[in-house]
Amino acid sequence: MELSMLAVGLGFLLDLLIGDPYWLYHPIRLVGRLIESLETLLRRIFPKTQGGEFLAGVFLLVLTAGITFGAASGLLYLAGCVHPYLRFFLETVMCYQLLATKALKDETMKVYQALKAGDLEGARYAVSMVVGRDTAVLDETGVTKAAVETVAENTSDGIVAPLLFMVIGGAPLGYFYKAVNTMDSMVGYKNERYLYFGRAAARFDDVLNYLPARLSAFLMIGASALSGMDARHAFRIYQRDHAHHASPNSAHTEAVTAGALHIELAGNAYYFGKLYEKPTIGDADRPVEYEDIRRANQLLYGTAVLALVICLAVKGVILWIL
Repeated sequence: MELSMLAVGLGFLLDLLIGDPYWLYHPIRLVGRLIESLETLLRRIFPKTQGGEFLAGVFLLVLTAGITFGAASGLLYLAGCVHPYLRFFLETVMCYQLLATKALKDETMKVYQALKAGDLEGARYAVSMVVGRDTAVLDETGVTKAAVETVAENTSDGIVAPLLFMVIGGAPLGYFYKAVNTMDSMVGYKNERYLYFGRAAARFDDVLNYLPARLSAFLMIGASALSGMDARHAFRIYQRDHAHHASPNSAHTEAVTAGALHIELAGNAYYFGKLYEKPTIGDADRPVEYEDIRRANQLLYGTAVLALVICLAVKGVILWIL
């Protein structure tokens, strides 16, 4: 158990140092391929009715999460049969690949650099790599807001939530979470194709992220205080606007970020050519500027470090008591 905790800590450090280089094949791509294959198979098996598509989506959720968890557990078991340190090395690499702190910063800083250079088209392209909304019509403010929002939301989904699940159940539980989160990003849309098929994955993702989203918000408030931002205003906006989103979880970290930076986020956005009306988050105390992307990443790193320290400390105390 102690080695598993050490693997989480070392995996976190590897993520900060290496990130997600393009040349390194990421195992979540295999999860994505599994989801695509299962979707094709299940759509052939189940009837094309609302009930049939929902049931197919339930099977997709169970099979994808189960296979991913089983594969991660099996690999670690086999490595442990060879040598405990081989298992430790493998789990360290697996934990590293579940985290996205540096990758999130690197990708959004590409948006920052393009905006700083006055390259709006380049900024639109860069932000299209990390958000699901249509970016072709966004102005500089819209591009900046999209980048800041994805940093805020993925602070929970990409760092705090995986850390929490890994600390509880090691890399296998982390991959279980990541499989569900990947399903939500691939099939959890409320459009004609996925409204019923993706519903089970989307709802279960909401359940798994319920605690991490709220924990992330309070960690982010703490990080804003440590980094000299307005933690008091962040908490005030969090209390007021944390429910300003269709998702029960997404607005928590966005509200804290908006409050800490004294800017307005969210609002209407286009997805697949269709305008979706969404409430705003935060107050427009000042205009949004591209420097807010860098500030959001500062919050990201502070929150990530706080999450690691607190999660490992709590787990250490629990192990010591037991």
